[in-house]
Amino acid sequence: MDYAEIYEKLVRPEGGKIIILVLDGVGGIPKSDDIGTELQVAHIPNLDKLAEESSCGLLEIVGPGITPGSGPGHLSLFGYNPLKYQIGRGVLSALGVEFDLEKGDVPARVNFATIDKEGKITDRRAGRIDDETNKRIVQKIKENVKLDYDVQYFFETVKEHRALFVLRGKDLSGDLADTDPQVVGESPLPAKALTKKAEHTAKIVQQFIDRAREVLTDEEKANMILLRGFDYYEPLPSLYERFKLRGVCIAEYPMYRGVSKLIGMDLLPQPSIIEDRFKALEDVYSDKYDFYFVHFKKTDSSGEDGNFSGKVKVIEEIDKQIPRLRKLNPEVLIITGDHSTPAVLKSHSWHPVPVLLHSPTAIRDDVDEFNELACSKGILGLRLGMHLMGLALAHSLRLNKFGA
Repeated sequence: MDYAEIYEKLVRPEGGKIIILVLDGVGGIPKSDDIGTELQVAHIPNLDKLAEESSCGLLEIVGPGITPGSGPGHLSLFGYNPLKYQIGRGVLSALGVEFDLEKGDVPARVNFATIDKEGKITDRRAGRIDDETNKRIVQKIKENVKLDYDVQYFFETVKEHRALFVLRGKDLSGDLADTDPQVVGESPLPAKALTKKAEHTAKIVQQFIDRAREVLTDEEKANMILLRGFDYYEPLPSLYERFKLRGVCIAEYPMYRGVSKLIGMDLLPQPSIIEDRFKALEDVYSDKYDFYFVHFKKTDSSGEDGNFSGKVKVIEEIDKQIPRLRKLNPEVLIITGDHSTPAVLKSHSWHPVPVLLHSPTAIRDDVDEFNELACSKGILGLRLGMHLMGLALAHSLRLNKFGA
């Protein structure tokens, strides 16, 4: 039994409100000996003040040395053991665009990519094509790709270079390896079954890829598709079933809307501007919900692009809105990340992320800045990401005593 299962047994339906702000990929490592992390460099007086009035610490989202994907990263923050609930990115992408998955569907996330005449990948994101180009190419594939198997496929636009592939039929399996090598200069990988049961599904997927490639031959940038995050869809127990929380998600990117829908949160419209996300929170803050998840993607995308100054700027923009958040005065306010994305590495990393927990029942420690080094000295210490839900429930007075 893990801690989350204990929380389930102790939880009661009444208590205070919880807001969790997730600055995706906010954690970093120093740019150089003379320049600190993005959080250390950023001018964030409001976050620093909030840290001064909170309990602070660091989260190892999955475990020591493990680099989390965004799916397990968020499930961990929401109290779902990521080692137990292993969800493919395709499922999350499908739910994020509000595609109605059925049990047994096999979804996968799609990247449009650019390959050269030798079939080598030159751009895994096809130059980040715009949404209109994406829609046109998706329609082109849907109209021209037919399969020789007794299955149904769905191919849907997501955003920019991303799309969604869903396979529906009998005796399918999600045990497939990614076809995206995740590096340039190599050829896309063939669809590969990871189990004997998945061999039939791999043949179907490979035929789809081959025929989509033929259709995209005349495209300048998006002339290939890369698939990853295959999974076999089965619904998860909801946030309310587990922790008696009525949740709502305020996020722009489908991935994070997907993980929220997967555990039963309501989805608000997709505000793309930082200020609009705080306005959406203010508008929805009521007795209808107990748990408010607000997500910011640009901290992560800036890190992945190696844009140190860009990530600093996004953090500073979010900091300016913190006073609006504090006016709502929730019983529990948490600010953290789902993983680190140091601009120095241009990728997700295993480094712990800082966390602050503000509540009338939280013990103030000596931390007076919100960054990795300062929070390492906080009272929360270094702990697993899935412990965060227990702390949130406790400080919102939603947990009964354990034992006699």
